[in-house]
Amino acid sequence: MKETDEFTHEERRGVYRAIYERRDVRSHFLPEPIPDHVLNRVLDAAHHAPSVGFMQPWDFIVVRDAAVRSAVYENFECARRQAAELYQGEQRKLYDGLKLAGIADAPVNICVTCDQNRAKGNGLGRQTDPSVALYSTVCAVQNLWLAARAESLGVGWVSILDFDRLKVTLGIPAELTLVAYLCIGYVSEFRQKPDLEEKGWETRGSLESVTHFDKW
Repeated sequence: MKETDEFTHEERRGVYRAIYERRDVRSHFLPEPIPDHVLNRVLDAAHHAPSVGFMQPWDFIVVRDAAVRSAVYENFECARRQAAELYQGEQRKLYDGLKLAGIADAPVNICVTCDQNRAKGNGLGRQTDPSVALYSTVCAVQNLWLAARAESLGVGWVSILDFDRLKVTLGIPAELTLVAYLCIGYVSEFRQKPDLEEKGWETRGSLESVTHFDKW
């Protein structure tokens, strides 16, 4: 290995810091706009994610318009109320008290889509498992998230949405798969623990409980 291929101690520390301090941000967003050059760096990091067959199946829709974000928020509110019916008792009270989206608070929203039939890559690696296109797109989301944290930007993934309605709102072609709707912006703080852990919704399992060697 060439000496220039190695990360310095500080470079390694920065990578791990971004991983461990990344948060799914729903609150604490500031109205401060994201400079175009910063947003472009984050999107470029996403665009450099690994993809099976080098297919690069993703597209990014940058949403800044307040009217569009308002329509998406209405979509979220309808879906949130429907999902609430699944919970009862103390869990329902906890669910109702959770802030689950920063759609209107964050200055930028980004929708990430996947083209599972993209010609790039010539189908390499997709014959036995077509869903690798989706997995590749999620890698782009993760790259975006870590790059955003390194830029002191918070990101929140909103999954409580009617995706068919969202595709109409954003003019997404029917043949594309909507993978992620993200809220992104500067924040007043990054919490020490994930919100859902702090609020008592769930705890992080141990590494040992999910690690297997040679066989399950």
